[in-house]
Order: sequence, then structure tokens, then C-alpha cells
Amino acid sequence: MAVQVGRRALFQAARVQATGREKARSLAAAHSCSRQYVCFGKVSPSSRLNGHGARHYSSDPKEDLHVRHLDGEDAGIVVVGINRPKAKNSISKNLVKMMSEAVEDIKKNNKVRSVIICSLVPGIFCAGADLKERAKMHQSEVGPFVSKARALITELGNLPVPTIAAIDGAALGGGLEMALACDIRITSNTAKLGLVETKLAIIPGAGGTQRLPRVISVSLAKELIFAARVVDGTEACRLGLANHSVEQNKSGDAAYLRALELAREINPQGPIAIRMAKLAINQGIEVDLATGLAIEEACYAQVIPTKDRLEGLSAFKEKRRPHFKGE
Repeated sequence: MAVQVGRRALFQAARVQATGREKARSLAAAHSCSRQYVCFGKVSPSSRLNGHGARHYSSDPKEDLHVRHLDGEDAGIVVVGINRPKAKNSISKNLVKMMSEAVEDIKKNNKVRSVIICSLVPGIFCAGADLKERAKMHQSEVGPFVSKARALITELGNLPVPTIAAIDGAALGGGLEMALACDIRITSNTAKLGLVETKLAIIPGAGGTQRLPRVISVSLAKELIFAARVVDGTEACRLGLANHSVEQNKSGDAAYLRALELAREINPQGPIAIRMAKLAINQGIEVDLATGLAIEEACYAQVIPTKDRLEGLSAFKEKRRPHFKGE
């Protein structure tokens, strides 16, 4: 049976004590769900969501987000494409709603093996909050909206499968916070990244002050946030903010193509093992080593009874490629 770890288990696992191994084991286990995945918006056959460079543009709010499961050899890879060309992919009420629905469906679909977050708009990943929409909000609306955006980015970070941010353009403010919630970030060398909120006399409000210091050093995170500094993709990679930086191509999707390559590397691996490895790393890094080892032990216990583990052993013995089913 495929294992999907719920939010409660994720939260409680961080509190496991080293002496409570039995408790840790129970926290790592959760029930699987298999809700049918929902796609939002129409996708052009030649769009980036098919793995090509061509893009599909629209100003229709229903087209703000394109979600697609790839098929064939790429089955299990989900590409989430932001598509607000007139607003530089800024985070609006509608985009938060659509992304929240997409994340919820991905979370409940045990056939998903990895997720790529990208942009369908050239030169932009996400420019942060939609300030034009924000300016029209009553002061009483701002707090609840920010809370919803923060909850979305938290849920993105809590997805049980690997998430890859493909940053082919500017990722500023909330856009970078979205990327920071992903497991892996890949940038083009021309991309621009920064938490620039202090320029507006505010601070990052969707996890930036917490995730950036965890990704790079505390002092470097302070410097970037205090100075509202923007760095390019090459510098982001040097700082450890990005895993890879690739030279941008003529179609402007070099980071996406590299992200697709990486997703294809992840795809053949045991899906339950990947989920348990992500859980063990995410929870273990927040606690002391002894507790982290207990969490690892609990997660390891979840892969022992799986059919996939036996398939891996058989494939190794028979010198063939394993065929994992997430069972």
C-alpha cells in the first residue's frame, strides 16, 4: 500500500523523543488516498506542460494556472504552470485559490511522483503579491489574504513528494517564498531572486524569514533580507539558494528543461521510499540527532513490508530494471 503522510503525522513526528521509537513508528504511518486528479484550464498541445518550449497565454482568470500530468515514460510527473502574463504571475486571490486546490489534489493522489512548479510567462517566475489587487483591498482584507497565501506555501512545502521550482525569470517576494517551499530550486543564469519586502516597509510574510536561513546561512539570509538584495541565478547557486543554475536558452525555458531532466531521474525510484526519505529529512533536520535517528528508523520501518522493496531485490538479483508500483 502506498503511504501518504498526513499533516498531523508530519507535525507530531518533529516532537518525537529518542526514547519513543514505538511512537515514532506510528507517526510515520498514514492512510493512502487515491482521489482522481483535477486539471485546471485548457492546455495547448504545444505548451510547456508537454515538455516543449512553446507557451500558452491567456488573460482569462480560469487560465491563471495550468496543471497537467505528463504521460508515457514521464507518468507520475506533474507540471504546475503559472500563467498571469499581464500581472507578471503575481499572487492574486484567484491564483491562491487555484493553487490551493491543485496542491490539495496532488497531496491526495498517490500516483504523483514529483511536481515541477514553473512559469508559462517568459522572463517571470512570480513577481510576488499582486500589489494592484492589494491596493484595492480594505485593510481588514489584507490579513486574511496573507494568511491564505501563507497557508498555500506551507501546504506546498508539506507535499509528500519531491517538488522542484524551475525559475526561468524573476522570483521576487512571495514568488521566492514559493520557490523556497520547494525541495529543489533550479534557475537560469539570468533569473532574478530576492526577498524585497523591506523596500515596502514590510517583511516577508509567507515563510521567507524562516526558510531562507534554513537554506543558506543565517547571516547571509539577514543580509539579503535587510538589504532587499536581488541576485541572479548564478549567484543564487553560489550562495546555495539554488541547486543548479543553467544558461538560459532562446526559448527562455532552460531551468524548466533541467527540472524535467531531474524529475525523470527521480521518477524510476521507489515512490514510497522517496516519500519516506523526504519525511525523514524534513522532520529530522528540525530536531536533535537522536530524535532524528528515531524518525529515520520509523520511516525505514514503513518501507520494509512493501511490495516495491521485494521488487527491488528481485530486479537486483535478476539484473533488470525494477518496476515500482507504490505498493
